[in-house]
Amino acid sequence: MASGTRNESIPGVGTYFVGIDIAPGRYRCEDGRGGWWVRFTGPGGDEPVGSWPLPAGPAEIDISPGDFAFETHVRTSWRRVADAGTGRTEPRPVPDPTLRAELDPLVRRRRPLVAVAPFTVLGAGFAGMPVLGAMWLLGMTMLAALVAIGSPTFFLDLHRAHELDKRRDRFVMPDELDEEARSLLTRTQAAVDAVRESQVNREGMLERAENALVLPREEWEVARTLARQSRLRAEVAEPEDELPEVAAALRGLREKLELSVAAVTRRVEALERYAERVRAADEVLRAQRRVADLAERAHEYDALLAETVRDDMALPEIERLTGRSEDVLRVLRERLKESAPDE
Repeated sequence: MASGTRNESIPGVGTYFVGIDIAPGRYRCEDGRGGWWVRFTGPGGDEPVGSWPLPAGPAEIDISPGDFAFETHVRTSWRRVADAGTGRTEPRPVPDPTLRAELDPLVRRRRPLVAVAPFTVLGAGFAGMPVLGAMWLLGMTMLAALVAIGSPTFFLDLHRAHELDKRRDRFVMPDELDEEARSLLTRTQAAVDAVRESQVNREGMLERAENALVLPREEWEVARTLARQSRLRAEVAEPEDELPEVAAALRGLREKLELSVAAVTRRVEALERYAERVRAADEVLRAQRRVADLAERAHEYDALLAETVRDDMALPEIERLTGRSEDVLRVLRERLKESAPDE
């Protein structure tokens, strides 16, 4: 797969694992004209959903936390403009935080070889022209152009997918977890996301660099433990016809498993407490900024209050005008009465 990023953007061309290369969320590219994208949804990405060709101008795509991968071919890069939302019910894949740093150099080393491929095809065209003629050269030239356009991402994506498959123990997919483990992982990721996306973290009021290292490691270690628990939980499930001796042996294993579950649950709860404190810090920050904004506008209220003196001073003048209007009204009524015809 092409080298991705878990920052705020996605390169315009390539295929990226959700949760490993890219974060879920809403992304926008400034010019999608003639391009296309595919979201690989479903377990293992077996339910692709795509759009082609994209119209001219900006385009947006919502990448779900439950998506497996995202393939893109557009002129410009994608920029994340919104989070994935808080209504997530499915956990996302979790990689070993060191996995990308290991994969990216392997892919980069293949780039020079991939760049040579179009010239190899073109060389074959020239070599075969004396025997097969000019049409052969024309066909191979067109093929070389297609290879030059498509081979860099295609072959690098295949190589990266192959290297990733060899490191299958270095990431956890949601379908490896049973219901109990999925629930705990969802809680873990909700807590991690709350800290990572908080205003105090974005503005560097927390140990942002430390969070960038610690939170992915915590998420990975919890996910890895949950995957092992799911596997062992399936192994020690008690069949109805189990012999008493086997049931006794399984009972001891289940007790150890329950202790492990209790330990990882405490770890998840600690992350949730951290996230709750960060949310509280965000609320205090918003309140502080609201107070500061009100303080900056206090002069407007002072000026408004100062004008009340003028209002009070204007009252006698308004009362005098009111009195005069009553005099005028009385005179007009008298004239109207005098001008009325005699009966």
